Amino acid sequence: QVQLVESGGGLVQAGGSLRLSCSVSGLTISNYDIGWFRQTPEKEREFVASTRWNGGATDYADSVKGRFTISRDNAKSTVDLQMNNLLPQDTAVYYCGAKRGFTPGSIRSPGHYRFWGQGSQVTVSS
Repeated sequence: QVQLVESGGGLVQAGGSLRLSCSVSGLTISNYDIGWFRQTPEKEREFVASTRWNGGATDYADSVKGRFTISRDNAKSTVDLQMNNLLPQDTAVYYCGAKRGFTPGSIRSPGHYRFWGQGSQVTVSS
């Protein structure tokens, strides 16, 4: 059974930092692209960052570039998202997802991800 479990969310003041972790079991993450997405009640799930299965190349949404860093540890089966200089507009539920490597479809599109975690709330106060 595949499970993705996010942890590390919480409440932080603007300018602060949080580190989210996605712990994966039931699959070999070195065969999967792993992405972080976020969603609010007003918006559809949107891409935040990703790391590719083959070599770990990273990609970021423009809104988080320079502030967020994604990293993977295949040995520990975890993918972290370090979030610095947080802004109130970063408030959302954050989800990690797994997309089988070398399958077609944009790594930025949530519709191409097969497995998802339950989400972790991040709230940034102004």
